[in-house]
Amino acid sequence: MNIPFVKLHGAKNDFLLTYTEDAPASGLPEIAVAICDRYTGVGGDGWMLVDRSSEPGHDASIRLFNSDGSEPELSGNGTRCAAALLLRDRAEGVVRIRTGAGVKHLDLIERVGSEYWFRMDMGDVRVVDLNVSVQGHDAVIVDAGNPQCALMVKDFDFDWRTAGASIERDSRFPNRTNVSFVRGVDRNTIHVRFWERGAGETNSSGTGSTGAAVAAAARGIAESPIMVDTPAGPLYVRLEDRILLTGPAEFVAEGSYFFHI
Repeated sequence: MNIPFVKLHGAKNDFLLTYTEDAPASGLPEIAVAICDRYTGVGGDGWMLVDRSSEPGHDASIRLFNSDGSEPELSGNGTRCAAALLLRDRAEGVVRIRTGAGVKHLDLIERVGSEYWFRMDMGDVRVVDLNVSVQGHDAVIVDAGNPQCALMVKDFDFDWRTAGASIERDSRFPNRTNVSFVRGVDRNTIHVRFWERGAGETNSSGTGSTGAAVAAAARGIAESPIMVDTPAGPLYVRLEDRILLTGPAEFVAEGSYFFHI
């Protein structure tokens, strides 16, 4: 079975995108695991199905599968990648994409070659618990359309990957959680590392950056606008009437994956 794909990355958070009409009707989690494998597959943090059918209220729909086959509600970086694919033949525009966390509006603000920059309305992002201890770590729990556990840290000189993997599956989170480690730099800058539910360590995260920025602002560590400095470079969050996330999406490659049933 040949499965066509386009590979994009949003701040080095990489995704393989396939139009729904080109994908099988069943076995999607298994395909996601196979196609995302970085040795025997194409390699990616997730596989996304893009449905170009428009309906009142949205222009397209997406389903995302993590590299472990699980299906999250939302990816900020992944949704920008879908928007870039949908707008590939347009110089400007706004696209409304239905996700598992509702319809997201993305405004194309710049295009340079194969890289697109979008401002994305993240919708209703709320602090669930402002002061909580999770496995001995000082944390803020945030709902960013998906579960976020933001840990406030002084530095990254500890085994935060092991901590992230453990906290992801903590009994406090029945559906697992994304984990971010947040270090304040100045009033408008935070440094963050990410452990994503279903994907492990990632270079950046759109929803993770949003959750980290909201948590930092709620704790008084930072204030809007906030630059989220990730290992892949900056993402930008504005805390206004709506939460706005600005970041890139860039085309990498396209081709066919040979899936062996």
